[in-house]
Amino acid sequence: MTNDKMNGAESVVRSLHGAGVDVCFANPGTSEMQFVDALDRTGLMRCVLALFEGVATGAADGYARMANKPAVTLLHLAPGLANAAANMHNARKGRVPMVNLVGDHALRHREYDAPLSADVEGAAAPFSDWVKTAKTPETFGADAIEALGVAKSYPNRVATLIAPADVGWDAGGIIAPPPAAPLFAALNSAALDRAVSMLGEGTVILVAGRVLEDPGAVALLQGIAQKTGAHICAPTSNRRFDRGAGRAGIARVPYPINQALEALRPCRRAILIETVPPVAFFAYPDRPSHLLPEGCETMTLAGLDGDGPAAVAALADRVGAKPFVPFAALPPAPQAGAITVDTIAAAVANALPDNAIIVDESVTGGRDLFRQTMAAPPHSWIGLTGGAIGDGIPMALGAAIACPDRPVLNLQADGSAMYTLQGLWSQAREGANVTTVIFANRTYEILKNELFAVGANPGRSALDMLDLDRPNLDFVSLARGMGVPGQRIEDVADLQRAMAAAMEEPGPYLIEAAM
Repeated sequence: MTNDKMNGAESVVRSLHGAGVDVCFANPGTSEMQFVDALDRTGLMRCVLALFEGVATGAADGYARMANKPAVTLLHLAPGLANAAANMHNARKGRVPMVNLVGDHALRHREYDAPLSADVEGAAAPFSDWVKTAKTPETFGADAIEALGVAKSYPNRVATLIAPADVGWDAGGIIAPPPAAPLFAALNSAALDRAVSMLGEGTVILVAGRVLEDPGAVALLQGIAQKTGAHICAPTSNRRFDRGAGRAGIARVPYPINQALEALRPCRRAILIETVPPVAFFAYPDRPSHLLPEGCETMTLAGLDGDGPAAVAALADRVGAKPFVPFAALPPAPQAGAITVDTIAAAVANALPDNAIIVDESVTGGRDLFRQTMAAPPHSWIGLTGGAIGDGIPMALGAAIACPDRPVLNLQADGSAMYTLQGLWSQAREGANVTTVIFANRTYEILKNELFAVGANPGRSALDMLDLDRPNLDFVSLARGMGVPGQRIEDVADLQRAMAAAMEEPGPYLIEAAM
């Protein structure tokens, strides 16, 4: 469709909407006003304002994980892109589809080195899988559809389209048709034969991606394990895991290096499905970077671009395995007492309602949560994938917008909450059904652990850089200042009751759990 009166920005909005994109997370500036106008005039997308660009990209991350399709973000020039980059990184590492529209100076204005001028393509490249700058209004819609096609391909990707202001405001825009449906890489029959021959004691099947989002595929994996003696494991960080009572669970590779090495030490063979060989988050003295034992025979049954559930089904068929759901018991509800790492996990497990979404950025305070919620009511689990903290609050916002009929429970470390706390304001404005639980241990506990892991003997100056006291953060007051009600709780039984009650009520709520 061509319209001499349609500008480039409107052609982008109409093209993306025609391809199924209906939410825009935005922190616009002057160079994006033509998009603000086009979004307003067309009324085709829900527009969610973020007070910080990292909230916009974090929300787009959570939205895509739960909606199974990308949103679009609207960002302002290279500095705005820089603010957004950390949560673009998390989405990229999690293989989450994301389309970023980044405004830039008009083409004719670039030569003057205005105050906000910078290398936008260069800033986008480390955090994007695909980067392009639009050149004409006539091709702008097609550029946006190309970006969407890249984002939705297998594996999913982060695509960033740079939008010079004059390309957006000039007339001549053309609406582009939706991208072709993405295709999985075909399952290799020789790889399937090899995988069958490797099954048995001492074999680990490492699975991620779409497999963890399909409870039927996970149950088949457990059936394969029961039939063959193989062990099933997921990476430390995953895009999404649909789990809980009645669904087969899978343990994850532990984050701490020594625990990870010990967990994988018995493995002599490894079969990979929609994942890559696990590596340590960091290098440590006298520790390997690869977590599988030296000499472990490793093969890929389905790559990052493959159809993991189909590969699991084919493997199960070859060995005659049936779905199996191992028994898992819900931990006892905690009695009155202090909120600790152990008791908070049991409180969450017993407070969770059916069909909830857990957003996990609890870091060290929630290290037992995954295990203890194995038998909690059925739920989706999404969490930090790229290690760049500050994803939890905005990711919960995006998840709530994607699934407004499902309660969202954000389990949030206090230190990382301060990176994107502005997301609470957007939750209040949108009426998002999010309960945020702040794990208030008043320290970057994970960094203290890392300090000792490298052999340090820290003194007062080192510890001062890792503590969050003097003054103490008051999250209840901070939340109320952004329109989110809340309370501070010191007893774990009270915490369980408060979480359950908050998830029954619509709208956002914050609980500061004093640990």
